[in-house]
Amino acid sequence: MWPMQPPTDYPKRTHTCGDLRASDVDQVVILNGWVESLRDHGGLRFIDLRDRYGITQIVTDSDETALEADALRPEYVVAVRGRVRPRPEGMKNPRLATGEIEVAADEIAVINPSAIPPFEVAESGAEPGEDIRLKYRYLDLRRRKIQQNFLFRARVVREIRQCLEEEGFLDIETPLLTRSTPEGARDFLVPARLHPGKFFALPQSPQLFKQLFMIAGFDRYYQIVKCLRDEDLRADRQPEFTQLDMEMAFVDESDVRGVIDRLMARLFRRLLDRQIDLPIPSISYDDAVSRYGTDRPDTRFDLPLVDASDLAAALEFQIFRSAVAAGGVLKGIRVPGGARFSRKEIDGCEKVVKEFGAKGLAWVKLEAGGPKGPLARFVEGAQEGRLREVFAAETGDLLLMVADSAPVAAASLAELRLHLGRKLSLMGERDFSLVWVVDFPLLEWDRDEKRWNACHHPFTSPRPEDVARLESDPASVRARAYDIVLNGVEVGGGSIRIHRSDVQELVFRAIQLGPEEAREKFGFLLDALGFGAPPHGGIALGLDRLVMLLLGGSSIRDVIAFPKTARGNCLLTDAPSPVAAPQLRELGLELRRVETPPSGR
Repeated sequence: MWPMQPPTDYPKRTHTCGDLRASDVDQVVILNGWVESLRDHGGLRFIDLRDRYGITQIVTDSDETALEADALRPEYVVAVRGRVRPRPEGMKNPRLATGEIEVAADEIAVINPSAIPPFEVAESGAEPGEDIRLKYRYLDLRRRKIQQNFLFRARVVREIRQCLEEEGFLDIETPLLTRSTPEGARDFLVPARLHPGKFFALPQSPQLFKQLFMIAGFDRYYQIVKCLRDEDLRADRQPEFTQLDMEMAFVDESDVRGVIDRLMARLFRRLLDRQIDLPIPSISYDDAVSRYGTDRPDTRFDLPLVDASDLAAALEFQIFRSAVAAGGVLKGIRVPGGARFSRKEIDGCEKVVKEFGAKGLAWVKLEAGGPKGPLARFVEGAQEGRLREVFAAETGDLLLMVADSAPVAAASLAELRLHLGRKLSLMGERDFSLVWVVDFPLLEWDRDEKRWNACHHPFTSPRPEDVARLESDPASVRARAYDIVLNGVEVGGGSIRIHRSDVQELVFRAIQLGPEEAREKFGFLLDALGFGAPPHGGIALGLDRLVMLLLGGSSIRDVIAFPKTARGNCLLTDAPSPVAAPQLRELGLELRRVETPPSGR
């Protein structure tokens, strides 16, 4: 065996572990990599050597190299010199790109040994728990399937850059240290040492700066940028995330959506070998909520929500009547062939809607001998006919209904619809459906503060024909906003921005943001709007979510190199962590104990 070499003097590879093919037989090569696994087959020792490019099988069939192989352990970093030879007949591995060959080792050198890993890194190893994966993330990132995620992510980024540069966009950076502005989530604050008592904020998005780019004349800007929001976490949300940020001048909604349509078509074609029809279809916000119960509809399958409120009185079921009389709705879902559902399965459906606020789930089976179930006696005769007509139902169907306020009925049935889609296998893992959601309301009523707030952000332009109703009927004003949804997940959102100061003042007035407060928070933008701001609009796509969905995953932690846990911790570095008292004094800060807010606030 070669002696252990200093790091600057090891035998450097001539090929990667994914390079060699049958055409390389008889070449003498040097490979560097990690020991994936070792096998002893009666005098022959086999080593699977791994790097990010692939795996090559190493064979030691001499006494000397066998002894060298005996000293190896999984995850040792080694160098191997040997001759490429074909694998014996019947021993080829079609699952490996290098599966037709092996390297007969002449010499093996340990570049660096490894401690025993806390979990098996090899592809054949059991799936470790998430906590230990994140604590030893550098080992988790060695695992083949996780590395494939990041190789795919790199391809996505490369295609995005190539596409946008072909479309005439410029990649321009925006600052990470800025002022705190209200954008819908908590800011991460950074104390300014040179300005005691003052703070920078880390950007929730480059929103204001990209608008300034448009005013500066850079009519097509993009950036793949880190954004930071101090908000509650879940599987598809992180405190720091990456987004594709874009802005365009002298455009309307169709121009922005057109660029994203072409980008999506390119990603699906080049990365997944899928064709998507353009333009990507659109649905209004009102129709999405009415039909699917959500503004993030999963359009891979049908099962629409049906409004049966007009039947509430005729059905003579007091719960239905009371809910509709109180201003609520009666809505439901027709489940084709659902009359076969067992009572246990229907109880499972009721559990779903109750988790989202519904008081219960009414149901009836439309069987050949007549309706069956708790609602059967209320839907006999003519009423059954009316119910069948409203739901377009047939014999053998199951009708599931919720009577409640409109928001509760929508939210609970939206989740029930997804539950049924999974239960009935209506969407496959590799099925994809894209849809634009448009015509969002500009403002939403805050019941606690008794005021109107911007649904997106206060720089979103209202529809021109709706501006006159900002004061008289703000609930009816539609935004020039658009979200793109993939498989029920919002992967991007944007809008045409306000470029006129007078319109911006009207919106500020509608959300009760007075001139002094507006100038304090957004004075630099308001000044810029007075210097010939062009019409402009843009969008931001969540890169992490998009990559996760294209890979068919369910957690963005699998596509972020060093993610945080659901509690916002980094298990690898044990962050956040305390800082020394001298650092705090230098910043003019003093700590005091505060109660941890309950989850969800």
